[in-house]
Amino acid sequence: MSIDQLIATRLQALRKSQGLSLEQLASSSGVSKAMISKIERQDSSPSASLLGRLAASLGVSLAQLLSEDNEQPAPLRPLAQQEVWQDPDIGYLRRQVTAHEENGGAELVEITLPAAARVSYPGWSHQAYKQRLWMVEGSLTIDYDDEKYALTAGDALTFGVDLPITFSNPGTKPCRYLLVMSDK
Repeated sequence: MSIDQLIATRLQALRKSQGLSLEQLASSSGVSKAMISKIERQDSSPSASLLGRLAASLGVSLAQLLSEDNEQPAPLRPLAQQEVWQDPDIGYLRRQVTAHEENGGAELVEITLPAAARVSYPGWSHQAYKQRLWMVEGSLTIDYDDEKYALTAGDALTFGVDLPITFSNPGTKPCRYLLVMSDK
């Protein structure tokens, strides 16, 4: 299954499991009903910010839109089995290193953000979770509500998804970082 098929399937399944119509999800996420329908029909590939607004409105992590739930993930997850998604607008690249576990557990995601790229997410209104970020290479600026953090290789930052957040690469080369997400 392609990543666009997976996103379409997961978005529709999550929306329907919560008893939401396209109109209700559009209203709560600020994403048009037409765009949500296009994503579910695989007629459009969403941007990272748009996916973030949908995930926040559904009360799920981005990983839940980009990967299948696994109750018992295999102990080995080869590189070829790690879902990779690229934002069609800015080239942001997201690799789901560990599988999303339906019953919780930490998730590991690798992000590559192109030079001068920026991606913003709203605060999650419910089912917020914690993230820990570790910079692998390059530099990254994070605006977390009113706080601003400048990170370089080796730095680590812990934050929640309860407040609006913007990730910006001020450098001239791509930056790469790892995110660890957990419920607590």
